Amino acid sequence: MADTGLQLGIVGAYMIIALAVGAVAYRLTDRTAEDYYLASRTLGTVVLLFTTFATLLSAFTFFGGPNLAFSAGPEWILVMGLMDGIIFAVLWYVLGYKQWLVGKRHGYVTLGEMLGDRFGSTALRVVVAGVSLVWLFPYVMLQQKGAGQAIVGLTNGAVPFWVGAGGITLFMIAYVALSGMRGVAWTDTLQGLFMLSLIWVAVAWVLSAVGGASEATALLASKEPAFVGLGGGLYTPQYIISTAVSIAFGVTMFPQINQRFFAAGSKKVLKRTFALWPVLVLLLFVPAFMLGAWAAGLGVTVPEGGNVIPALLGEYTPTWFTALVIAGAMAAMMSSSDSMLLSGSSYLTRDLYRPLTGRSNASDEATDRREALVARLGVIVFATLSFIASLYSPGTLVQIGETAFSGFAQLTLPVALALYWQGTTRTGMYAGVIGSQVFYGLHVFPVLSTLGGLVGISVGLPTAYLGWTPGIVGILVGLVLTVGVSLVTAPAATENHTVYAVSGVESD
Repeated sequence: MADTGLQLGIVGAYMIIALAVGAVAYRLTDRTAEDYYLASRTLGTVVLLFTTFATLLSAFTFFGGPNLAFSAGPEWILVMGLMDGIIFAVLWYVLGYKQWLVGKRHGYVTLGEMLGDRFGSTALRVVVAGVSLVWLFPYVMLQQKGAGQAIVGLTNGAVPFWVGAGGITLFMIAYVALSGMRGVAWTDTLQGLFMLSLIWVAVAWVLSAVGGASEATALLASKEPAFVGLGGGLYTPQYIISTAVSIAFGVTMFPQINQRFFAAGSKKVLKRTFALWPVLVLLLFVPAFMLGAWAAGLGVTVPEGGNVIPALLGEYTPTWFTALVIAGAMAAMMSSSDSMLLSGSSYLTRDLYRPLTGRSNASDEATDRREALVARLGVIVFATLSFIASLYSPGTLVQIGETAFSGFAQLTLPVALALYWQGTTRTGMYAGVIGSQVFYGLHVFPVLSTLGGLVGISVGLPTAYLGWTPGIVGILVGLVLTVGVSLVTAPAATENHTVYAVSGVESD
């Protein structure tokens, strides 16, 4: 009981610190949508880099990924640490820079606003927001599921799953309603530094206990020889490339990441952050995933339904340090979830509530108050429903994460074409966005196949195409549909092709 109290005390202390930072941010936040959602587009290099970094460091980073390395080898580092880091850095600059230019000129807060204005279509704005919220749901659920599992592992079951996940959910609701982007970004910076430091201390502690990296690797080679040879694990080249591309493309369209493209203080900030990104990713993913792989050679026993990192640290480090690392993992989950709930509320109010209630983009004080209430209620409902779903979700953390990443990834190429190709039409965007989503959805939601059978449509889709995942094939489907339909359709009269003419705002 004493150990459990210490562990929960450490996690609780972290939450109090985060709330204190949020309270300070609240006092400095203007009562405007742009400041609440984007910190008035003033984020500097360090804060933008670490808020993006911490926002992406989810339950998958500390639990799902190391679990995969424990069961199938460390080659996943190629996906998350190297390939994904580089691909996302390129996309960050190619798409993020153009979005920053456009957003700075026109005051956009969401991706749906930008695309809806470009193509003169409220319906497209609603579709993009709706798709984003659908895929955001399982990823928020992933954080809650990971938080519940972390608390169970930390306390050896003394605190049940639903209490841990529910407590984190209540904390996130309160924090997001209080702090806005400024508070989220500040705490993300502290969380990112905290997590990065802890994971390297954990590596040093474990390796010193087992005789160093060479000894740990030798034990891994003797017990799991396939894990130390490239290509010897359970991954095929097609799977590795498919997953890396899907994750990088998906991250680019995550609402909480995509919105950060609008929040940069200058062009220099964007350039510095995209250049530093791959380095920061490697500094975290390599030690986290290698801990999972080394644990396989050390014979660590992972409880059924548990995670390898807490089990490994429980054997080789003191209780208080294990609690600190779990607190870091909890910070990763919360830094993802708070940003998701904040961006989700902006999509809900600006891209769904406004158009569907017939309200214009212009707002008065009464409208602002009403939208603020809708945003907060949306956060509560969204977080509560995802918490309930986390109690019954049968998938692993990896499966849930992959589903959401690939769902968002279907948006990337249509959005890129909209940003850079004047020939993209509204009809082409509809075809690319909806067509790729339907293709991918048929593969990951069995209920769609069942409904197809009920109306006489036989839906017997493969799980892979010559080794390539449905997610990567869906991305290509979106590209072909957007280009093909745009080539044979004329622009609608309401399309605004001057929206993305942004050469006048390229200065810092």
